[in-house]
Amino acid sequence: MTTTQETTQIPVRLDFDSFAPGFSRAMSHLDQAATKELDKAEIDPGLRELIRIRASQLNGCAYCIDMHTKDARAIGETEQRIYGLAAWAETPYFTARERAALAFTEAVTRLADTHVPDQAYSDVAGEFSPHEIGALVSLIVAINAWNAIAVTTRAWVPGSYQP
Repeated sequence: MTTTQETTQIPVRLDFDSFAPGFSRAMSHLDQAATKELDKAEIDPGLRELIRIRASQLNGCAYCIDMHTKDARAIGETEQRIYGLAAWAETPYFTARERAALAFTEAVTRLADTHVPDQAYSDVAGEFSPHEIGALVSLIVAINAWNAIAVTTRAWVPGSYQP
């Protein structure tokens, strides 16, 4: 039995890169600055992608989920960990360090609701140095900004990203 799968086209609302090119370039610079901080702090590239994916899941950013799951696979992240990321707290797949970073990512991403509780900060501080925390904040702020642009404008089509 053959089944056909229909897909839904999600229309672009605004070609953000065309109508806000200066800001789009600034976002690219912000992302590069965050990456430099992550490099200086020697934050594992796999953890970087897990953070990007988790924030994008929370924000419902289809394009960023697509992009960062592809990037994670390209650097050796397992399918099991990527699939389990939405329920990371309920799975045995993540280290204490990764769990602290993911909990911190959720607290910062849900800032309006959580105000980043002391427990989330102390948990991340128990696993990461102040320099590393600064790099994590840089990454989380950058991915949340990208998510806000992508979800609002739908400027980039999920599935179109090629690593």
